[in-house]
Amino acid sequence: MARPVKWRKVCCLPEINRFGPLGSFNDTDNHVNMTVDEYETIRLIDLEGLTQEECANQMNIARTTVQGIYIEARRKIADSLVNGRVLSIEGGQYRLCEGLGNGCGRGCHRRRQGRRFNDNNID
Repeated sequence: MARPVKWRKVCCLPEINRFGPLGSFNDTDNHVNMTVDEYETIRLIDLEGLTQEECANQMNIARTTVQGIYIEARRKIADSLVNGRVLSIEGGQYRLCEGLGNGCGRGCHRRRQGRRFNDNNID
């Protein structure tokens, strides 16, 4: 019997989920599909500067799983850049975090947005 799926915790969906060469066509053969959890590993490790271990803790999965997701995500980015293919971000096995201190770490966008919202509304 297969092991049940462990949902990967993601703090936010990308605001823009499609990238590619200017003037590209909607040719599905010229697309690379990245999952939301692959996007999250890139965001946490490359943008937020978390280690793979910290990323794994935040996403509530094993470090070896993060490593595999991260390798695949970087391969897809490279394919898009080098071969001029459109990169689409959608799907995957994830759930959105609840934010605001509910087990999320320093790279949580919802947590940061909540702080920013509260800071802007101080009397």
